[in-house]
Amino acid sequence: MRSSRAFASPLRRLVKGTRPVRSVMVLLTLAMLAGCPDLHWGTDESEAQAQHGAQLTREYGCGSCHLIPGITGADGLVGPSLELIGRRAYLGGVVPNQPENMVRWLMNPQGADPRTAMPNLGLTEEEARAISAYLDTLK
Repeated sequence: MRSSRAFASPLRRLVKGTRPVRSVMVLLTLAMLAGCPDLHWGTDESEAQAQHGAQLTREYGCGSCHLIPGITGADGLVGPSLELIGRRAYLGGVVPNQPENMVRWLMNPQGADPRTAMPNLGLTEEEARAISAYLDTLK
């Protein structure tokens, strides 16, 4: 097993000689890019993906269990409100709210939390990514 020092070494070389604030920005950018390979936040593609995700939340009936701002008739009270979900620290109170975790949660809720009441809807990865992109806009 490699030590954490072995992983930190390339990052040190990358930011060596830069100002502390710039170093932090470089590291944060790398961390964000590493965690979101197929999500295109902040681009026209991300907007189209989010719009498709909103459409999918309607088609799959997510509003029958969740209150979802911006989705007509999405006033369910079985599951938690999805208002401001893009700002939450955790999904279901157990998984850090990060794009890849959201995708995994949407594809297999019980895999993330065996006690969740959320049903497995049989979403494809593409559908889960689109819904995740939409939910990330709810901030």
